[in-house]
Amino acid sequence: MSAPTGHPDITDDDRRFMAAALNFARRGLGRVAPNPAVGALIVKDGIVIGRGATAPGGRPHAEVLALKEAGAAARGATLYVTLEPCSHFGRTPPCADAVIAAGIARVVSALEDPDPRVAGQGHARLRAAGIEVEAGVLIEAARRANLGHILRVTEGRPMLTLKLAETADGFAAAPAGARRLKITGEAANGRVHMLRALHDAVMVGAGTALADDPQLTVRLPGLEACKPLRIVLDAHLRLPPSAELAASSQKYPTLIIAADGASHEAEARLAAQGVEIVRVKADAAGHVSLNAALALLGARGLTRIFCEGGPNLAAALIAQRLADEIIIFQSPHSLGQAGLPALDADSRAALKDATRYRELARGDAGEDTFVEYGRII
Repeated sequence: MSAPTGHPDITDDDRRFMAAALNFARRGLGRVAPNPAVGALIVKDGIVIGRGATAPGGRPHAEVLALKEAGAAARGATLYVTLEPCSHFGRTPPCADAVIAAGIARVVSALEDPDPRVAGQGHARLRAAGIEVEAGVLIEAARRANLGHILRVTEGRPMLTLKLAETADGFAAAPAGARRLKITGEAANGRVHMLRALHDAVMVGAGTALADDPQLTVRLPGLEACKPLRIVLDAHLRLPPSAELAASSQKYPTLIIAADGASHEAEARLAAQGVEIVRVKADAAGHVSLNAALALLGARGLTRIFCEGGPNLAAALIAQRLADEIIIFQSPHSLGQAGLPALDADSRAALKDATRYRELARGDAGEDTFVEYGRII
């Protein structure tokens, strides 16, 4: 990937417009898979004359939409784009060709596209046409925004965001047999719903699905049409057809990933409810292989998974270096007794290991707090 340029022609305005393009790109998160969520701004004489973000479903691409809005005024302008313009023919012609045809004079991009069909060829095509190209502006922010796309084309799997909630004394649940513990408040819960909307799918393990009977839907005003795929890792197909996830699967798409040896009778009962079941190999402990499950999801075109699994699934994802971003919400209230720890000792140690994770952000969500971590890649 392109390194930060350091070129003297890069100005504070360039960084400002690129930051705006990255914010614009976020409109596509959770809506454009298998394509990356790209933002594009066309600027002339310091004025934005065209804007584009990858459309739902992945097309049209951001550059095409921005050029259409700018029209003839695009000639001689600067294009700010958060990912290298594509250079290959897919379902649509290359964006690089559209940029050249529009008479753009300068392109400032954040990140070279690691897709082998592009991989620098878009930038090269623009330069060959006489367009000034500066790459690597706000590259770290662009890598984070495009991590799902990057991992899918380089490792064959989507990126995974792990979300956990804990009490002030570090517990995710009360002792066995106790009533379900409500940890976070309304503001934090609203933030979780927004995070669901920014991902292609929401995933839990069978233990969480059985214990909590969750809906895993986006329930925010104005986002009723947002229906990320709901995924349950259920090696032995223990989820009953009466569970909320199964009973509502006609309205909200639901996928269960089971192990090869799971009951075919249980599969038939769940399939009758409208649940899709796929099988992958089991790991040595008899659980669904996480690597196999994520490879399957990557092959289906998913780029971003939001995991709300419990402590056991969280520990496995961290141990196997599959939790790319981690968001921990913490209540100000203590459980006050021994319960189920949100993270085991090894997982907490991993978060403190600067070679494995770095803190990305922290803040308040109502009376609760949150901390976000990013895996070192």
